Amino acid sequence: MAVINFGGVDENVVTREEFPLSKAREVLKDEVIAVIGYGVQGPGQSLNLRDNGFNVIVGQRKGGKTWEKAVADGWVPGKTLFDIEEAAEKGTIIQYLLSDAAQIEVWPRIKPYLTAGKALYFSHGFGITFKDRTGIVPPSDIDVIMVAPKGSGTSLRRLFLEGRGLNSSYAIFQDATGKAFDRVVALGIGVGSGYLFETTFEREVYSDLTGERGTLMGAIQGLLSAQYEVLRAHGHSPSEAFNETVEELTQSLMPLFAENGMDWMYANCSTTAQRGALDWMGPFHDATKPVFEKLYNEVASGREAQRSIDANSRPDYRERLEEELKALRESEMWRTGAVVRKLRPENN
Repeated sequence: MAVINFGGVDENVVTREEFPLSKAREVLKDEVIAVIGYGVQGPGQSLNLRDNGFNVIVGQRKGGKTWEKAVADGWVPGKTLFDIEEAAEKGTIIQYLLSDAAQIEVWPRIKPYLTAGKALYFSHGFGITFKDRTGIVPPSDIDVIMVAPKGSGTSLRRLFLEGRGLNSSYAIFQDATGKAFDRVVALGIGVGSGYLFETTFEREVYSDLTGERGTLMGAIQGLLSAQYEVLRAHGHSPSEAFNETVEELTQSLMPLFAENGMDWMYANCSTTAQRGALDWMGPFHDATKPVFEKLYNEVASGREAQRSIDANSRPDYRERLEEELKALRESEMWRTGAVVRKLRPENN
C-alpha cells in the first residue's frame, strides 16, 4: 500500500505495480469466486476475473433474460453457471452483485451458505450501511469486503478489453480470517481496477448516492434539459440546442478535461469562453451548493435509502420505472440526440 497526496491530503492507495496480477492470482489460487447476479456489475466483473485466470462461477435465477445472457457470454450450466443457492454453497468468496432491492429479497436464501472463513463481497455499501433497514447482517465469522468500481459494469469491461482500468474504492467491514486485505485487493486487481483507494462502506454509499443523484446523473440531466429548454424557447433549432448543450460537452470537451483537467481546459479555450466561464462558475456554484447539501443530508440520514427501498419494493416498480424512462427517452432533447448520434462521422 502506498500513501499518495491528493491535493494536500494523504490517502492509502494500492496500484497494479505494487500488487500485480500475478500476486492476486497467488492470493486467490484456492478460492472459488461465486458471482451472484448478472445484471449491472456481474457481467463485467465475472468476465474480467475469468479472463484474468481466476476460478469463477456465476449464480443466477434460471429461465430469465440474465440467465440466457450468462449462457451467451460463455458460462456453462452445471459447470460454471448455477442457481443462486448452489453457487453460494460452492463459493468461498461470494460476490453479492444483485441490485440493492434484490439483495434484500435474496438475503435469507444466501445467508445459510455464509459459513466460517468465507468472504462476502459487495460493490456498493448500501446493504451493510443501512442494515437496520435492509436486514443484511452478516455472521461474525466471515470476511465482509467491498470493491466499488467508479463506473458501470459496461465501462469496467470495455476498459479491460482496451487494456486499461477503471479506478475503484475498497473497504473492509469485517476481517474474521486475517486475510481480508489481501482478498479485497486481489479481487480489486482481478476485476480490472486501475488503482484502488481506501474508503469505508458508509463513506462509499454516501458519496455514491450523492454522485448518482448529483453530477453523474440527476444534476447533469437537470442542467442539460434546463439549458436546452432555454435555447429552444429563444428560437434555436433542436439540432443547434442539442449540439451546444450535449454534443460539444460529451464529444469534445469531456475527453479533454478528463485527460488534462478543467484548469487546462480554461487555459486552452478562447478568451471569450475563458471570461464567461470564470464569471459564471460562481453563480452556478452558489445556486447548486445548497441543493447538494440538502441531497447529502438526505443520504446521510437514511431517508434517501428508505425512499429507494420503498419504491423498488412496489409490485408495479418496473412498470412505473418504464413510464418514467419512456418520458425521458421521448423528450425532444433525447429524440434529437438519437438523430445527432446517427449523423456522427463514424456512423456514416
